[in-house]
Amino acid sequence: MADNGIKITMAPSHPGDFIRTEIVEELGLSVTETAEILGVHRITLSDLLNSNATLFAEMALRIEKAFGISLDTLLRMQTWYDAAQMRARADEIKVKRYQPA
Repeated sequence: MADNGIKITMAPSHPGDFIRTEIVEELGLSVTETAEILGVHRITLSDLLNSNATLFAEMALRIEKAFGISLDTLLRMQTWYDAAQMRARADEIKVKRYQPA
């Protein structure tokens, strides 16, 4: 794959940060209340909000249904975060470029 020349230097935040600040705190909800609204365990939500868990499609759909934040947007945030984390570790992964014979 060719390098498209786009360089993004700012590190994206975990989507849990966005969910915590823009939904939970903005609406004055507790983690327990939010977990009840979403129909998930409190610890599951807490792990996400504290950037200790990945945002999966099911949770993104629950957030979309409850709060109107697009599942697609939330999953793009997670993908951007994951890609940035992997780029930061790129030197640890040793793979030689394939050269056809």
